[in-house]
Amino acid sequence: MYRMPAEYEPHRATLMIWPVRPGSWGKDPQAAQDAFVRVFEAITQSEDLYLLADPDHLEQARAAVAHLDRVHLICMDSNDAWARDVGPTFVKNDRGELKGISWSFNAWGGMVDGLYADWQKDDAIASAFCQELGLPWDDAAPFVLEGGSIHTDGEGTALVTESCLLSAGRNPSMSREEIEAELCRRLGVEKVLWLPRGIYNDETNEHVDNVCAFVAPGEVVLAWTDNESDPQYPLSAADLAYLQSATDAKGRSLKIHKLPIPDHPILCSEEDCASYSFEPGEDIREPGERLAASYVNFYFTNGAVLVPQFGGENAASDARACKILQQLCPNRQVIGLPAREILQGGGNIHCITQQIPL
Repeated sequence: MYRMPAEYEPHRATLMIWPVRPGSWGKDPQAAQDAFVRVFEAITQSEDLYLLADPDHLEQARAAVAHLDRVHLICMDSNDAWARDVGPTFVKNDRGELKGISWSFNAWGGMVDGLYADWQKDDAIASAFCQELGLPWDDAAPFVLEGGSIHTDGEGTALVTESCLLSAGRNPSMSREEIEAELCRRLGVEKVLWLPRGIYNDETNEHVDNVCAFVAPGEVVLAWTDNESDPQYPLSAADLAYLQSATDAKGRSLKIHKLPIPDHPILCSEEDCASYSFEPGEDIREPGERLAASYVNFYFTNGAVLVPQFGGENAASDARACKILQQLCPNRQVIGLPAREILQGGGNIHCITQQIPL
């Protein structure tokens, strides 16, 4: 029997991808790459890092990590750098044997509302990476899923959002019950908690990893705002009401910790928009567009919690998020990392990382 361990369980390593796509990271991706390197540095303090880079940028990536130990650089092509969503989801059995799951990836919605028109390289990453590591994998195609749309507690419970998993661009021929059964079978979970919504304007159809995450069995953080006029408020309020009425696979009521979103919305500026170069069929950004900023998009490493920091007028919000997570994770170092440039691509620290369990 295989199960998906919780992210806060021990890791063998983390998987990431070198960012170069002009429609996500700009015509000059240097600022985003610098932010990624800060994440690499934090990860390799306590675990290995597998970094994928396409053939044209392999030497660039090699130079960027030359000062780091524990980095395994692999030449592998991709459409973008969202390792959470395109990498394999790893499950483990009672003997400690790992295998990957290669979900079908269609750029967050395929021809219905996908974010780019060509995703074939991304869809091939999971199986190719497992093969590179000499690990077995299951091909879950044609079932469409992204790693950012699931969280587990390692004890039989999964978190998802209805807005994402029931979206028309994922598995429209399957009922909610059929989708849930597939998750239980693949992930080794016994209960799926269906939050109604995610983060406002999250272009993934509101992945759960941006709005709610386990920090311990029976314990979650929920993105929150007290500002009732903020468009996030009704989404988080609906999730809170649901979570307050739910129990996990062990029959426990959930302990819910509110993790406030940035006090000041982060908007895409005209300068930001001018920096992109979009391909035909790619989702574009508009000046004034609100980005889906959330501190819930943190990542557990073996020794730390890596927390997005947005800076500027949100410095106080940044500090508050780190303080809350430090109280919830006293045995880990909380590391705040500059993440505005990662957010600009459409996600954050959790979206660009994928854990490989020990």
